[in-house]
Amino acid sequence: MVAMYSLGCVAAIPFVPVVVDKIGRRYPILLGGVISITGGILQGSALNFAMFIVARFILGFANVFCVVSASSLIGELSHPRERAVMGSLFNTSCDFGAVAAAGVILRTFAMPNNWGWRIPSFLQALPSLLQVSFIWFLPESPRWLVSKGRGNEARAILVKYHAEGDENSEFVEAEYTQIVQTLEAELKIARISRKQAFSTPGMRKRIIVASFLGLFTQWSGVGLISNYLPLILDNIGIHDNRTKNTISFVKYSWGLVCATAIALIVPQYPRRRIYLACTISVFAVFTAWTIASTGYLLAHSKVSAQAVLALIFLYGPAYQLGFTALTYTYLVELFPFHVRARGITIFQLWTRGAAFFNQFVNPIGIEAAGWKWYIIYCVWNAFQVVFVYLMFPETSGRTLEELAFLYEGDQEAFSHGGIDILRERGQFETYGTMEENPRRTSRVEQG
Repeated sequence: MVAMYSLGCVAAIPFVPVVVDKIGRRYPILLGGVISITGGILQGSALNFAMFIVARFILGFANVFCVVSASSLIGELSHPRERAVMGSLFNTSCDFGAVAAAGVILRTFAMPNNWGWRIPSFLQALPSLLQVSFIWFLPESPRWLVSKGRGNEARAILVKYHAEGDENSEFVEAEYTQIVQTLEAELKIARISRKQAFSTPGMRKRIIVASFLGLFTQWSGVGLISNYLPLILDNIGIHDNRTKNTISFVKYSWGLVCATAIALIVPQYPRRRIYLACTISVFAVFTAWTIASTGYLLAHSKVSAQAVLALIFLYGPAYQLGFTALTYTYLVELFPFHVRARGITIFQLWTRGAAFFNQFVNPIGIEAAGWKWYIIYCVWNAFQVVFVYLMFPETSGRTLEELAFLYEGDQEAFSHGGIDILRERGQFETYGTMEENPRRTSRVEQG
């Protein structure tokens, strides 16, 4: 039942990048919202188990449309100074939903009738209803508009949101010029061949990083806590359902506070450094958790049980430091515009596939091996540290257009596209440099 949501996500993946690139960043959010509302109503109205399962599949199918398009829109629309924080807060909003869900379940799980599960099911449609209602007030991605030849609309959005309406802003002029020039080169490559667009060494490295990042977000142990916390609590002697639901609610509330604080602070620091701190912290906390679980199994020590519970709460900020706060910020920075939707979709393929795998294997592993099952995660978490150190590039401190040249091979690829952007960029100051000197962002301020 849990796995059907992830299966729905995987099923949507072939369609999402095509739709997001074709109709823009806004309308796929609307499409995903409408499908989510349908799934929530269907699940709440389920007359049998099959109907409930189909509803879970529909909800997962809708999720990928919303996530890929929304993360792209936030990254491409945000002011450069705010882009990283906005991307981090986007992923943190998941914790807000988790707190709301845990709070509702805490109040409804003991209901003696079907409304104990129908109420949470129907309430799943509420966030999507808000999306459908307010999406009309959001502007489209200026980069997508430029890619469709609607440069005047794109420039008007940049003036309104990046220069507070100042038509003479030099910052907007530099930003718009760099967007246009870089997209000309990117789209020329994309028109040559989709396969060729992904065939450069730099693009292959991006795909490898995004794929493993997808695995890391699910195989670092978070799936155990989010989906199988009751089984974990059973293994340390906590069997009362109300106690379990209370712990779940408190844990998600703690996670929301930590994730929000981390999202506001972490984007100021280099991405590689934060991901290394995250993976090392996750490895240390999960290893300690495994040792404490062993202590409880061998001696049924109350102290060991309390240590496991404390480490579950410590795991949250360790994981959120990188995998919650930076994931979509990093993906938007990692992929150039012409493959951004496809790149984030590749990440979704691996993260949803890993979640689907986990949801079948984890309950079997926990019941059959107990604490020994955690050793596999300890080994994987150690591998994550090594992979991040060797493979993750640094993306902070540069504009999205500058990040199109993240790898050395990108210059050659763009030259083959017919425009040597690196040479052209030398003829004017990039808006990323101008952002560092706000006194130069508009002629009005200079005057």
